[in-house]
Amino acid sequence: PTKTRFGTYAQYICIPEDWIVLLKPSNTTYEEAAAIPYPGELAMFFLKKGNIQKRKNVLIVGASGSIGTTAVQIVRHYGAKVTGVCSTANLELVRSLGAETLIDYTKEDYSKRGERYDLILDAVPQQVADRKSLKSQAKNSITTDGKYISIDDGLAKVSYDDLVLLLDLTKSGEFKPVIDRSYPLEQMVEAHKYVETGHKKGNVVITVDHNSKT
Repeated sequence: PTKTRFGTYAQYICIPEDWIVLLKPSNTTYEEAAAIPYPGELAMFFLKKGNIQKRKNVLIVGASGSIGTTAVQIVRHYGAKVTGVCSTANLELVRSLGAETLIDYTKEDYSKRGERYDLILDAVPQQVADRKSLKSQAKNSITTDGKYISIDDGLAKVSYDDLVLLLDLTKSGEFKPVIDRSYPLEQMVEAHKYVETGHKKGNVVITVDHNSKT
């Protein structure tokens, strides 16, 4: 993992020696390791922005996406109860990650349950979300001192300490990145098309072949 940089559809890149660099956990594949930094950093940044350390009852909207599947596991690490909102097809996946309560958004509006959460993380990507509608829903479900945090609320900052924690959780088995599909670099267009459907589970990973070694 390193600092973020655009234009990474390449086999190799050069980076300054003082950039963050951490070794791949031995208990992960290269594909799994590739799926840790980006969603992990975003999930950690926005959960900390919502003071996750002090929260007891957390709702994650979009719990089956790349950031959502990561956030469910991080919230569990901090000891809070997790409620995950996702589609019917992804309920069991989100349950397996540690969500205690599941809400199928195709059948139920979570804001009409009468439940109150002290943190709501909206992890639905901007391109598939009706942000005003989601914020309106959240108003009816937040405790007096609770927070609504959207992944579109500003740019996340890369933190060395957060990456170290994510890797430690990976090594201990508390966190495991979810991979939906892997595509070779040559099929980047197909990968984008699939992601843009808005229905992926967890992460989509691009593999690069280096002399017959991925």
